[in-house]
This record gives sequence, structure tokens and C-alpha cells, in this order.
Amino acid sequence: MIRLCTITELRQWRSTQKSLLVLVPTMGALHEGHLELMREARRIAGADGRVAASIFVNPLQFGPQEDFSKYPRDIESDAAMCQSAGVDMIFAPDVSEMYPSDHSIMVLDTRLSKTLCGASRPGHFDGVCTVVLKFFNLVQPRTAVFGKKDYQQLAIIKRMVRDLNLSIEIIGCETVREADGLAMSSRNRYLSDEERRQAPAIRQALLETQQCWMKGGRDADVLQGVFMKHITQVAPLHRVDYIACVNRETLEPLNEGCQNGLMAAAVYFGGTRLIDNLEL
Repeated sequence: MIRLCTITELRQWRSTQKSLLVLVPTMGALHEGHLELMREARRIAGADGRVAASIFVNPLQFGPQEDFSKYPRDIESDAAMCQSAGVDMIFAPDVSEMYPSDHSIMVLDTRLSKTLCGASRPGHFDGVCTVVLKFFNLVQPRTAVFGKKDYQQLAIIKRMVRDLNLSIEIIGCETVREADGLAMSSRNRYLSDEERRQAPAIRQALLETQQCWMKGGRDADVLQGVFMKHITQVAPLHRVDYIACVNRETLEPLNEGCQNGLMAAAVYFGGTRLIDNLEL
């Protein structure tokens, strides 16, 4: 039976672990994308290693108008999915354990969080950095696995590990998709039937920009225009939060000579905000 741990129980469990420990941080509401991260963690850990997953809906990364209270929670279902993917331990603390009522310390990013989702969600990545650093301190993994769907988050976590001299290897895994190309997300369940039918246009529009890139297009305005033209034609219910072509390491606007591009988008369908990206 898989073990669910509070902070005290985690410390007791961690003290007995001598082998490679790999962490997969999640907020629960698990789907196949999360399970693929866990399977990758299992492969990295090997037969003798251990895999830990965190399930914690982090209030610090939700804005005042966002869906913290409505975020889906089903620990029993999530635990069964973790076990099926080879996870050995689930760290599932209460909010009060993680954040005492008088907590006053945060981890702040001052550069990579100023664009893309960070511009739309001020303070979001400070909440992410704070909770992930706490996970790293508590679990003490040698490796942590994140998905590339939230590319900005992955870049910021890598920068935090570098800048704070943490001895943790960060692995980024490819986005897992539905059969029609839509990136798997816990928020997909909020889409209406018609919104769900149109949502794969995000991926299709990104692939259109990739075709332009492969033909030599390097102008960010042109690439963004290709994206907008496609999604406007096939998904009338969409509302773009942002579409940006950036350097995938610095997340700064793409220079014309750059060969290291990333096309990133956030698009609303109704009240549901979906993100996706494509390495160019």
C-alpha cells in the first residue's frame, strides 16, 4: 500500500531512505500527463530507488480572482493513480503545516517571471518557487521531474536550483496530449463540449508557427500573426491571454538570429485558461 505522509511522517520516512530519491511535485487532480512524469521518475530511480510525489494545492500561487477553492481535490483517486505509476510515497501536507499563520518568507524571482504567464499572473511564480523549495528541503530528492507544458515554470525552477546552488537535477518531460493534440490539463474538465471541440486549435496554431519557422521565419510579429490567423479561423470561442515568441532559456523576446526559440500561448475558452508551447 502506498504511503501518504504529513511533514512529520515524511521526515521519518526520509530518514530511512539511502537510495536515489526522485520527486514529482503535483497539485493533484491527476491525469495521464502526471502519470507519465511519475513513470519517468520510476525509470530514473530504477529498481532500487524511491519515487515520491507531492499532492498539495498551493494557495500562494493562486491570485485573488483564481480558482483555489474550486480546484479539484480527490486524494483517494490520486493515490491509486500514483501507486499504479510506481510511486512509493505521497507527500500530502495540510496548508497549515506548510504555512504557519505568521509565515513571512517567500522566494522571489526577479527576471524570468516577468513575461508570459508571470505577466498575466503577478506573484504566481513566487508562490511556485516558495513551495517547490520547501518540497526540496523536506523531501531532499536527488532528482525532480517537471513537465514542459508549463515551460516558464520549468525554466524558473532550473534557475532557482542554479542560483541557490541546490544539489538537485531537474528533468523536463515532454507534454502529454490527448488524441486530438490538446495538452492534458486538470482544467480541461471545465470546458464545455463546444469549447473542448475548439481547444485543440491551440496546438494546431502552434504547429502552423513551427512550419513558418522551419521555412526561415524568425520575425516574432510574423510568427505571432500566423498563430492568431489560424486560431481565429477555427476557434471562434477563444480569447488569447498572450502569444509570444521568446528565447527558451531567457524567456526574453526572440532576437532575429536566435536558433533557440519557444512559441508559448495562453488562451481562454470561457473561464478556462489553457497554456501550451512549442520548441522551435
